[in-house]
Amino acid sequence: MAKVKVYVTLKPTLLDAQGRVVQNALNNLGYEEVDGVRMGKYIEIELKDNGHSVQERVDEMCRKLLANPVIENYRFEVSD
Repeated sequence: MAKVKVYVTLKPTLLDAQGRVVQNALNNLGYEEVDGVRMGKYIEIELKDNGHSVQERVDEMCRKLLANPVIENYRFEVSD
């Protein structure tokens, strides 16, 4: 069984409103050294071996559902 960690983030050119809110909250709590926050998604998937390439299947999952390729980047790590 393969275990996959998927990381999805907004593309760097896009404004991250959620990250900005968290940055402001951290600054208000006294963490003035925080100069930028980007938020994203972390997804763990367990895959049964079904004869398909794990890399290809996960890439397909990311493109079709887990990430919006127009505004988000994604990367993933596969382990056994």
